Amino acid sequence: MQRIKKITAIILSVLTLSSVCVFGSSFSAGAKGTGAGLAEWALNAYNSGWSYVYGGSTPGAVDCSGLIYSYAGGERCGNPQLETATETGSVSAGIPNVHGLGLWRPGHVGVYVGNGMEVDARGDEYGVCYEAIGGYNNWTYWFKLAAVSYVTNGWESFNGNYYYYENGQYIVNTSRTIDGTTYYFDSQGRSSKTPSNTSSSSSSGSSSSGSSSSSSSSSSSSNTPSVYKNGSSGAEVKKIQQRLADLGYYDGAIDGYFGDATEEAYKAFQKAAGLTVDGIAGDDRNTLYSEDAPEAPKADTTTKSEDKSTEETTAPTEAATEPTTEAVQYQNGDESDEVTAIQQQLIKLGYFAMDATGYYGEYTAQAVANFQNQNSLDSTGIVDEKTYNALFSDNAVANPETEVVSGEVSPAVSAAPIEMPSSTGASQFILSNEKNQNYSDTASSVAVQSVKSANKALAKSKAASTPTLVAAVQRSANVGLWFVLVAVILGAIAFVFFLRDRKLSRYSRYVARKKKRATKAELNARW
Repeated sequence: MQRIKKITAIILSVLTLSSVCVFGSSFSAGAKGTGAGLAEWALNAYNSGWSYVYGGSTPGAVDCSGLIYSYAGGERCGNPQLETATETGSVSAGIPNVHGLGLWRPGHVGVYVGNGMEVDARGDEYGVCYEAIGGYNNWTYWFKLAAVSYVTNGWESFNGNYYYYENGQYIVNTSRTIDGTTYYFDSQGRSSKTPSNTSSSSSSGSSSSGSSSSSSSSSSSSNTPSVYKNGSSGAEVKKIQQRLADLGYYDGAIDGYFGDATEEAYKAFQKAAGLTVDGIAGDDRNTLYSEDAPEAPKADTTTKSEDKSTEETTAPTEAATEPTTEAVQYQNGDESDEVTAIQQQLIKLGYFAMDATGYYGEYTAQAVANFQNQNSLDSTGIVDEKTYNALFSDNAVANPETEVVSGEVSPAVSAAPIEMPSSTGASQFILSNEKNQNYSDTASSVAVQSVKSANKALAKSKAASTPTLVAAVQRSANVGLWFVLVAVILGAIAFVFFLRDRKLSRYSRYVARKKKRATKAELNARW
């Protein structure tokens, strides 16, 4: 009996060990790393085509929080990651120049990789995505992960380039002299040279403008941003807005917030001054504040007033409700009433099977390209003036693949991606990563999404070597191996007990026969 207990204990130990070997990797986490390391890990996940697997946290198969956990460990879920963060801030107020920050919105997390870009494991339909922040891809908070260390001062290597951190952020649009060598840093923070000593610190703190700076001014500049861009705020932004207004580029509120209107005004100034047009107020503020700063060109008010008086004497026509053709240029990423009008016209012609949203996304670009193809135009997906005139002309060719009846079209237009406008109304798409996406839109949009899903499923069935299928096969193989091992072990246990029961049965029969013979011998002796 003791032998059987020992055998059973050994078998159970082997069974437990096999379970750990087969499934243990699914719950393991990488060692604590750096912010730049996390950002590179996330970019590699995108470039390698990792699949989205709910609850996954191993390379090749992750969900949103699993992408972070597979590198750094720490908290497994989105909210605890935010709650244990060492530092947080609002994305709407601007994201610091730090690689590997966490990004949070309700039910979802991602990784900030710098230059306004992020990586996140979004869902079964999308996998791991690499996308610019903004529009429908909005985030609520950025945060520093407790399980990741971030550089405060000094050099940091990321994605094949070198960046220099000061006071917790990498510097941009400036220069520094370090160990006698002057390094220039572009708008993305990339160094112009590879540092000879990555542990060195800045020795002069000089800016790219070449202006002299005392120790006190250097200390002051280290506490304020060196550049201002969309999302920045503060007293300096007010100063920029006021100067742009004085020069005639800006007519908005002087509120200290660097929004879209301020960015467009600054771009106009940069263009007039012959500077790099990027909408970022860096060292070129010296030109903005100088006496030689160019003023905005004056409009010809005489001609405009004459045109206006002529228009007032003419009865309004239906075309007056359509967007203006002056400098027509609409493309992916635009959002306006003019885009709504273009989408409505595409609906009438059978190229657009969604409700007009006013957001020019990939689906709108595909619809425009289809229209251009049918109307003998260059199929660019961009509405230029030639395309615009053709679209609203009486000779516009409708989509031959759809049936147009009283302005309504069949929803089966194309399987182009569904675009998601930035508004958050009840009729827009609402995306959540934890495998519980909620979609509420018109019936036609749902039909297009169904076509898209069907096409993706068909493509996946043909591509047997995709990362998703490979990950699934590996997991199935592991589970299958575990079940075989369990079956073998349970079979061995059953066999041991079978032998035991058989032996006990034979012994019992032997004892019974022996007792019977002894009883018979005793009776014979008595008689």
